[in-house]
Amino acid sequence: MQLSERIKNIKPSATMKTLSLAKSLRASGVDVINMGIGEPDFQTPNSIQEAAIESIQNGKASFYTAASGLEPLKVAIKNHYQAAFNLEYEVENIAVTTGAKMALYATFQALLNPGDEVLLPNPYWVSYSEQIKLAGGVPILVPVPDSGKLAVDNFEQHLTAKTKLILLNSPQNPTGEIYHKDDLIKLGNWSVDHDLMIISDEIYGELVYNGNQFTSMGNLGSRIKENTVIINGVSKTYSMTGWRIGIVLGDPQLIKSITAFVSHATGNPATVSQYASVAAFTQGAKAAELMRQEFETRLNLIYPKLIEIPGFDLPVKPHGAFYLFPNIEGALKLTGLSSEAFVSGLLTDAHVAVVDGKAFGVPGHIRLSYALSVDQLEEAMKRIKSFVETNSKRSNIGGKLSNETN
Repeated sequence: MQLSERIKNIKPSATMKTLSLAKSLRASGVDVINMGIGEPDFQTPNSIQEAAIESIQNGKASFYTAASGLEPLKVAIKNHYQAAFNLEYEVENIAVTTGAKMALYATFQALLNPGDEVLLPNPYWVSYSEQIKLAGGVPILVPVPDSGKLAVDNFEQHLTAKTKLILLNSPQNPTGEIYHKDDLIKLGNWSVDHDLMIISDEIYGELVYNGNQFTSMGNLGSRIKENTVIINGVSKTYSMTGWRIGIVLGDPQLIKSITAFVSHATGNPATVSQYASVAAFTQGAKAAELMRQEFETRLNLIYPKLIEIPGFDLPVKPHGAFYLFPNIEGALKLTGLSSEAFVSGLLTDAHVAVVDGKAFGVPGHIRLSYALSVDQLEEAMKRIKSFVETNSKRSNIGGKLSNETN
């Protein structure tokens, strides 16, 4: 079989691979703690489930909708953005897609021509680079040494005549950091000055902790807002990863183009999921806040335990999302393991699944999700710490570290 060159150049999702391996081990009876997948561990709130059931029972879920989504859902999104972010969008500014991944993919397809370059802060979510390539674009990695700090100079160094877009993600996956408002304003104005569109993935915008503040790119003045496409969805805030509903907010001309694309690629998002999402935006605020508070509790519990692990370095507690992205170069030195061997050993020996930072563009790190119960998180930290100490290159180092950290 002769596969296309396009598909040959695409790497499988590292997070999906981790999920598959963890599930395979669990199926064989192994007690695996999966910290590798970015998925809330809560069931979808009852009011949302009930709205879905009602749409099935009254027959509304049986039929196609408009390719870009139900009108009542767009109205609910419009009202939610006004209430939650003080942002004004009209129905014609909104498209609903089959998941936020499709929202991103359709946006890239609508905006990129072959060879167009996209400035992508590094580290980055695993699917960004591959989706850009699938649309014919070229991802250009912009190092962000301090994950919460965006410097215009870093982007300026990578600007060429082929640069078309900037892709931002805040709160950030994999680091959980939130970009500073002043930096976003500077970068936003720089982007407009250079005629660059901004795609702002804000899927974690309502999962923010410990008094930190998230700023939407849409809140930085009309000049920047008009140059920005916002990506969002219901998966993370309302624990609806399985329902597959994404959102694009942007210029009406772009929304029309995305609608034309998805009309051929997917058709409308699942109708039952759309009715469930109407309930999410109109009735789900209380349940979403309770889940947010629980994530905050877990972050505050797990962070001090993580930085006690020998060779793990994470000087700043994350501000949002539900990930930790520690530097583990010290642990790699202690154990004499490569990052691949370290991640593999954690899974096969300690039975903890994590994702290698190389998948996010930053070797020497791992990503851990704390979307797990408190008991699972505490057990996972014990297992990881024990794995590092057991595999230390010299037994006296392992013993010393064990004494110092117990």
